[in-house]
Amino acid sequence: MKHGRLTIGTVLLGALAAGTLAAAPVASAVEPTTATLSFDCGSFGSGEATLTATQDGTAATISVSTSAITSPFPISENSVSSTLALTRNGSDTATFTGNANPAIPAGGAVTSGPLNGTVAAGDSLEAKSLTVVVFGITVTCNATSPQNPGPFVF
Repeated sequence: MKHGRLTIGTVLLGALAAGTLAAAPVASAVEPTTATLSFDCGSFGSGEATLTATQDGTAATISVSTSAITSPFPISENSVSSTLALTRNGSDTATFTGNANPAIPAGGAVTSGPLNGTVAAGDSLEAKSLTVVVFGITVTCNATSPQNPGPFVF
């Protein structure tokens, strides 16, 4: 009889442990995953940008597509160097950098990313500027609106 109680107790304990593991919180991910804002790029133009963020632990990426900068000539893949500066938690600065971009046709909007950066749990990031370098020409764009629907929270 003791053996039967031990087996039932072991099964119940195992089921309870499995239920606890199943109910454990899943690793947090960035929210929202997509945000929009407006950029002013001086004499190069102004317009809306879409930012798309992903997270894998402390590593994060943000891709940028903006109509604020269009290319007067075709740009080959992986030839745009970009730095996105974001306000971290309202006071600090985080930067995401990279040289990844798809091929951009003449007259096409500049798309850059994924840009790589590091985050900590609870970081709240909101874009403040984007610097793009193409063929030695540097374009700096400043945010003229807050991110919509809000900052990225990791």
